[in-house]
Amino acid sequence: MPENDTSLKGMYSDWFLEYASYVILERAVPHINDGLKPVQRRILHSLKEKDDGRFNKVANIIGHTMQYHPHGDQSIGDALVNMGQKELVVDTQGNWGNILTGDRAAAPRYIESRLSLFAKEVLFNKKTTTWAASYDGRNKEPVTLPAKFPLVLAHGAEGIAVGLACKILPHNFNEILDACIAVMKKEDFVLLPDFPQGGIADASEYNDGLRGGKVRVRAKIEQYKARELIIREIPYGTNAGSLVESILKANDQGKFKISRIEDCTAENIEIHVYLPAGCDADQTIQALYAFSDCEVSISPNACVIDDQKPKFLGISEILQHSAKHTKGLLKQELEIQLHELEEKWHFSSLEKIFIEHRIYRRIEEATTWEEVIEEIWNGLESFLPLFKREVTDEDIVRLTEIRIKRISKYDSFKADELIKSIEKDIKATKRNLRNLTQYTIAWYESLKEKYGKDFPRRTELSSFDKVNAKTVVVANDTLYVNRKEGMAGYAMKKDEAICKCSRMDDIIAFSKDGTMRVVKVQDKGFIGKDNLHIAIFNRDEPKYYNMIYRDGRGGKAMVKRFQVAGVTREKLYDLTKGTPGTRVLWLSEHDTEEEADIFVRIHLKPAPRLRNTQIDLRLADMDIKGRGVKGNIVTPHAVDRVARIPQAEQEVLEKKAQRAAARNSS
Repeated sequence: MPENDTSLKGMYSDWFLEYASYVILERAVPHINDGLKPVQRRILHSLKEKDDGRFNKVANIIGHTMQYHPHGDQSIGDALVNMGQKELVVDTQGNWGNILTGDRAAAPRYIESRLSLFAKEVLFNKKTTTWAASYDGRNKEPVTLPAKFPLVLAHGAEGIAVGLACKILPHNFNEILDACIAVMKKEDFVLLPDFPQGGIADASEYNDGLRGGKVRVRAKIEQYKARELIIREIPYGTNAGSLVESILKANDQGKFKISRIEDCTAENIEIHVYLPAGCDADQTIQALYAFSDCEVSISPNACVIDDQKPKFLGISEILQHSAKHTKGLLKQELEIQLHELEEKWHFSSLEKIFIEHRIYRRIEEATTWEEVIEEIWNGLESFLPLFKREVTDEDIVRLTEIRIKRISKYDSFKADELIKSIEKDIKATKRNLRNLTQYTIAWYESLKEKYGKDFPRRTELSSFDKVNAKTVVVANDTLYVNRKEGMAGYAMKKDEAICKCSRMDDIIAFSKDGTMRVVKVQDKGFIGKDNLHIAIFNRDEPKYYNMIYRDGRGGKAMVKRFQVAGVTREKLYDLTKGTPGTRVLWLSEHDTEEEADIFVRIHLKPAPRLRNTQIDLRLADMDIKGRGVKGNIVTPHAVDRVARIPQAEQEVLEKKAQRAAARNSS
């Protein structure tokens, strides 16, 4: 291959990197300075350009934004509706959909929007904005808006890029401002999510919004009557329709039982859940949390663009950056304001001298422009030391532009009052610059006073344990078994009934050849043939098993006691040595170790010179071990059968054993 050829592999590598970088920087991840994705920033910039105090049709806003955003009207419309539903930076009019019901907004031609007063106050300032050319070079757009509020923490953000994802949860407006004030005061703060749908949140594992953390959010469910529950608030990311659907699905799967459900949601969430007779309301509430979207787990992944790179920063780091950035923007604004005041004072003083000392009359005899300028300079010469900065030629030109009408109506007293007012403002601005931290704190407090009342906390913070699904699932099915075919399930109603079960349960089955398997309860499934024992398996509460088996054809009789804990479903486990012809002679299951303390009698087959044809065995003399233990030898002789000794005879044997133990000890 010639040296100047480019390999296809190399071309794809370059293209992929370019595409990945573009998606990360220009579409999916918000910028740390203003907390906005590019489409959101361009929408707000367009709203500002069209702002005249009145509402604008969303269709017009979309069309105007398309000169900045090259990705089509659908993405712009969706982003604008999303911001409008958050009710912070965009005022809305018309049907903008409903996050509680999941209803979509009306078409863009029917709904209207404009910038909120809050957005105008904290997001825009042409004098502190850095501008860049739009994608076609015809317009200028802001690189980032000069935002003096961590908008990304109030709105939240979610986006999927190439190789990374972003998920920042929304937080409470007032708590964000309190945290910003704490940063200015160098105090500790804790910032936890607050969701527009309300609900109850356990943020004990929030991990500052970084990867690996999680927040569990529950619906607010109250018992209205003995057999009626009402859901008043729902978890973040759900709506009334999806929640009802998840409840009905869990009911159909037999996780719990409800008689019917009614969605009465209008302005607020109101879902009525009716229970059948004999159903426990508290257990049903726990089951709703366990098996439906009444409880969801949210995994945050805070990621922002900083210095043209995606960075995974915690919520506290993002807020600290915003607070310092806000302080810097306020300083810029004060410095610009101070410069403008000083310029205003400079020209007001210059104008006062020019008019009061009648310097304008010196130019009446001048015949050329140069003579006019020279005469003004000569007239001002004795006053130049009074100014705080050097008088320039531009200042002289501005004096020549003063109209005769203004000169004739000039009020010296008003001019003095204006200059005093400007000097007072200059003094206040300099004081604010010297006390910039206090000024920033006061600015945050003024924001909270103006807008904070509209943003109460909606999500209740609490701590709650995870619901154990198996403890709340309703065992309202029956387990049936066909031993001949080796099948079991809850739909085999013509076969032998074993016990009650739920569809979350597992079945444990022991076969006559000493093998065991655990399978999930289903409508009909294979559990193995020739089963001695079939039961519901609970790995959290392992049972105690006593087992006697013959090791191979004509082999020795072995005994073992064991528990079954960790297992893999559908895997066949051999509980014996695995010798061909092995047969289980005795198997018993017990809930506790005390219950497993039983006596069995092993009857041997008659044989020459075999005097004693039975062996009494107390199984409690054996240690309880894992299922993999092979056991101890009971007898090398052939066993006819094994039977449990009756309770009365067992008590006699226990007394004999106690006396024998006492003799041995003495």
